[in-house]
Amino acid sequence: MTGPYPPPYGTGPVGPPLTQPNQPYGPTPYPPVAQPYPDAGIGATYPGTLPPPVNYPRRGRRWLIGGLVTLAVLLVGALIVGVALSGGSDERTATGALTDASAQAAIQDYLDALSSGDEETVARHTLCGLYDAVKERRSDLALAGLTSDAFRKQYSSAEVVSIDQMVPSSPTQAQVLFTMRVSPASGSARNPARDGEEQAVAQLLSVDGEVLVCSYLPRTAGQY
Repeated sequence: MTGPYPPPYGTGPVGPPLTQPNQPYGPTPYPPVAQPYPDAGIGATYPGTLPPPVNYPRRGRRWLIGGLVTLAVLLVGALIVGVALSGGSDERTATGALTDASAQAAIQDYLDALSSGDEETVARHTLCGLYDAVKERRSDLALAGLTSDAFRKQYSSAEVVSIDQMVPSSPTQAQVLFTMRVSPASGSARNPARDGEEQAVAQLLSVDGEVLVCSYLPRTAGQY
């Protein structure tokens, strides 16, 4: 009697051929998916062509560029400061500033006034810019006369030969060490054979385009 079950087969060559080892039974339900990057491993199924690699700048190059920019800024700042400092110290020719030439001319004018007894010029110097504003000048002129008399008792003439050192306290004020060639006054206690050069110190002020000798102190005598 036949039924839904296949007839049994016995052993021997009449049975169905044996399947090959490791061969799956029946047809494969799904075709194998091709791997675009067979050697890339897990996760290497990126669809399409991969984008080109991005070239990132090296960190060392960034720091090098930043350091060069900082160095350039510092050098420019130092150059500006150097120019600003040297602009008024080398030549001392800024507006209203004292120079060696203007200092020598002012000191010589003051010494000539002392030698000639010019009380007004001496008072204008020693009042140090206040002369035109002073209403009563008799005491100042009297003091200038005494200073001139004391100077003429020591020297018959004095000539500024050099500005040895100028120490500015501002562009318009300075302390000046200078050398003058002097001749002793006749009949003075000084030996006429000692004609020569002496140093003195003067305090100078430049105001309204005029350089004034506010004070004068010889290095070998009293103050006049």
